[in-house]
Amino acid sequence: MKGSENKKRIIFIGAGAVGTYLGGWLSHTGHDVTLVDMWDEQVETIRKKGLQLTGPHEPFTAHPTIWHLHENELVSREDQYDIGFVAVKAYDTAWAAKFINKFVKPDGYIVSSQNTWTDPAIAEAVGADRAVGLVMSSISVAMWEAGKVERPGDTRRRDHGHIVFRAGNHDGSDTPRLHEIVDILDPIDGGKITTNLWGERWAKLSQNSMGNPVAAASGMGMADLNKHARGRELQIRLAQEVATVGLALGYEVENFGGKLAQNWADASHGDVYELLDGELAEKTNGANWRPSMAQDVVKGRPTEIYQMNGFVCEQGDKVGVDTPVNAAMTDVIRAIDAKEIDAGFENVDRVLKSAGY
Repeated sequence: MKGSENKKRIIFIGAGAVGTYLGGWLSHTGHDVTLVDMWDEQVETIRKKGLQLTGPHEPFTAHPTIWHLHENELVSREDQYDIGFVAVKAYDTAWAAKFINKFVKPDGYIVSSQNTWTDPAIAEAVGADRAVGLVMSSISVAMWEAGKVERPGDTRRRDHGHIVFRAGNHDGSDTPRLHEIVDILDPIDGGKITTNLWGERWAKLSQNSMGNPVAAASGMGMADLNKHARGRELQIRLAQEVATVGLALGYEVENFGGKLAQNWADASHGDVYELLDGELAEKTNGANWRPSMAQDVVKGRPTEIYQMNGFVCEQGDKVGVDTPVNAAMTDVIRAIDAKEIDAGFENVDRVLKSAGY
């Protein structure tokens, strides 16, 4: 910290992988951090032993304050917070935003540090002028046991020229609070202010929609999936539809997956397909990481499929873009959620064949 004047009181609703990684780091760098969560073992473990963080940095143990959700009356007796982070699954956004809003100062703000298209729900709960969108690009974290959160890799993404944190206001303005968010997250990884929140958010949605459900449906890590032509094809066909929908909606969709959004939308052209296939085929080394939806399937918890690929289908209907691959993908994950089928590589072919590929 540069000085005590920069210390912030920060509260998180949601102490899963993202909430604990961000919250743990912010606590480690001197901010007054409080976490609130529903997982009893998580709360008690962090209270007794602290929160262990490993990743492309020296491992450390942080000691943020943590409360059970049902202890919210005790939280209300504390001084109000400068910043609130919503770090729950997308389907819990509405209530979580309303919950945290009452603990944050009138001149404070609420940050959506989530996947999918949660910003409108945050705005409805707390007001668009009080909401900040935080798009986290190409950062993976996992929590397989209480009190321990991990991030893969040996170096931060900024060391490879990639900006992880993109903070934006709903109205596209550039305000001091965005610079504040980027500054306090800087010890974790690189960040920037964006005046194109919706284009950044759709790019992140595209990246998630092409990878998360494929790993979840197959039970495989991304590096292993990329070794298989059909695994790569499913990712490309999903991305093709998502990019096409986002562009049809009028968003200035930022690059994702190493290529322009228009490249993904043009995947039906043979030369473009080969370019995209080659891009994925090169990504077979390194950590064979399972993204968040795949982690949810392993843990037996509900996925965000309706807020991810299902949402893409809904938006496609609005602009007349067919999304058969995303629809088939949604059906397969729904069936896995319902324990009607098991995860396995055969689901890759099931989705593609259902969509006509």
